[in-house]
Amino acid sequence: MIRVGLIGYGLAGSVFHEPLIRACEGLELRAVLTSREHPLRVGSVDELFERCDLVVVASPNDSHFPLARQALEHGKHVVVDKPFTVTVEEADALIALERESDRMLTVFHNRRWAADFLTLRGVLPRLGELFLVEANWDRFRPEVRQRWREQPGPGAGLLADLGPHMVDEMLQLFGMPDAISADIFAQRPGAKVDDYFDLKLNYGKRRVCLRASSLVSAPRPRFAAHGSGGSFVKHGLDPQEAQLKTGMDPRDPRFGVEDREGTLTLPDGSIEQVPTERGRYLDFYEAVVAAIDEGARAPVDPADARDGLLLIDLARRAAELGQRLPVPAASWREG
Repeated sequence: MIRVGLIGYGLAGSVFHEPLIRACEGLELRAVLTSREHPLRVGSVDELFERCDLVVVASPNDSHFPLARQALEHGKHVVVDKPFTVTVEEADALIALERESDRMLTVFHNRRWAADFLTLRGVLPRLGELFLVEANWDRFRPEVRQRWREQPGPGAGLLADLGPHMVDEMLQLFGMPDAISADIFAQRPGAKVDDYFDLKLNYGKRRVCLRASSLVSAPRPRFAAHGSGGSFVKHGLDPQEAQLKTGMDPRDPRFGVEDREGTLTLPDGSIEQVPTERGRYLDFYEAVVAAIDEGARAPVDPADARDGLLLIDLARRAAELGQRLPVPAASWREG
């Protein structure tokens, strides 16, 4: 049994990580480091390290690097919630430390196991040569809330929150783009950090557009993909977060099931309804167990997360300059 210590008990720790850890065979939650009340609460990170083999870092973004580094230096396996770190340099340092430590390091890019993304991935081969792929993640939150995500500082803002997921999804499908341009802005009255972004990734003739806003009452399609073989449009977010918030057990047969279908429009005008695949966030932690117990590959290579951070950094620079910037071809895997 792998003993788990959870650092942080906000949205990520309480809604995502604890229920998935408890539902995963082979894991046992033994300690939680939080300022909130919890039956497994410990008083220090050192006490948490004493009780666990695997550390899950689900604390505010700017603490990910120092806590993950400390855990690796103490010989622990590590899961880091997204974003992996707040800088590429921090990501490089953790990857180097992982290689020296012979411990598993992975990043909670759970959107790879989301119902909407799995459905898109499955239907892409039917679309032929792709020319345009759009991903939208819209909310209507006109009031700025008093929380660290909406206050100036490293790792704050909408791009740091949703961008790592959206960029990672496209890197999984298409790899690194040739170039990137971006518009990143704070639109709401009183907003101190970005609450809107529009990134455009260039892959030769193909354009991939990633957009998110805090001021959209009628959400745009979650995904829309257009190619020589037709167009696929999918509305609605994966249901797993909402289900976890209601307390649904991730092992429940209904967990991850979404009734809303996608629409495939073929070049001749005919329309097909595409059933939405079942979301499977629990697969992430099952893969963590396999990586630790059996030496299997980690569910998310930290080099993938590092590439995503590089793209987000370039997007910020492109937005500041009002330019399209080339993307370096080399990644950590080639270095």
